[in-house]
Amino acid sequence: MYISYEYYRIFYQVAACGNLTRAAEVLQSNQPNLTRAIKNLEAEIGCPLFLRTNRGMVLTPEGEALYRHVRVACAEIEAGEAALARSRDLEHGSVFLAASEGALRCLLLPVLKQFQTRYPGVHLRISNFSTPQAVAALRETTADLAVVTTPIDLPASLVQQSVKAMQEVAVCARDFPASDAKPLTLAELAAYPLITLGAGTASHVYYASVFSGRGVPFRPAIEAATADQIIPMAEAGLGVGIVPQDFLRPSDAVRVLPLADPIPPRSVCIVKRKDRPLSAAARELERMIASTD
Repeated sequence: MYISYEYYRIFYQVAACGNLTRAAEVLQSNQPNLTRAIKNLEAEIGCPLFLRTNRGMVLTPEGEALYRHVRVACAEIEAGEAALARSRDLEHGSVFLAASEGALRCLLLPVLKQFQTRYPGVHLRISNFSTPQAVAALRETTADLAVVTTPIDLPASLVQQSVKAMQEVAVCARDFPASDAKPLTLAELAAYPLITLGAGTASHVYYASVFSGRGVPFRPAIEAATADQIIPMAEAGLGVGIVPQDFLRPSDAVRVLPLADPIPPRSVCIVKRKDRPLSAAARELERMIASTD
């Protein structure tokens, strides 16, 4: 029985991402193509490999057994491709960067513009993940570097380097009934409907730890899927949003509420594998990110 490697590559990415949309982004394809390939692979093998659920693609027991072998094979192929890429200069090659939204907007965008201008022949692949998803993409060897915000739960195979501090602030609509006559304690802040990123993100974990550390329950009224949704919802008067200060623009119709207990700053970090050297292009991008003022 001959089965195309492309089917296994698609199976690997869908299993690693757990989501057809993210896998399509990684593969630079589309969901119908991925769905068709998975169905063809299941037909060839003769058993279902995924359960399609509202939460994404979940491996069946047969799928998990296949994934253990395919993951190793795909990792070896990617390592071979990376070895070839490392032999090239900065006129060619590619870099796959897994970035959290906070890291992208607080640090990366001007660096990526500078890199693209300086090395137009290098192909940049940038995927926007939550911090846990970005670390998983790096661990599964689908990304060269991850740039994310703390807190980070790293396996022993990965190492992090802090690059920039990230301060978060509380914002609300200009006419929202919250007084800024005096700085708010966290307990007073928690009395307002809070708008934050949802469970499963590093931000949610961090806010919960900060609030609980001050003896204040953390119960956001609205959990946003992405950070760029928080400011518009605050502008609409739905509550008080917590966002990185660097997200704010003069055009945003919000005001910053002073806090007596400022949220401790977090860090934007570079994460990479300990046991796999970077290509010349990835090393240069890492250097430029690390040297950001």
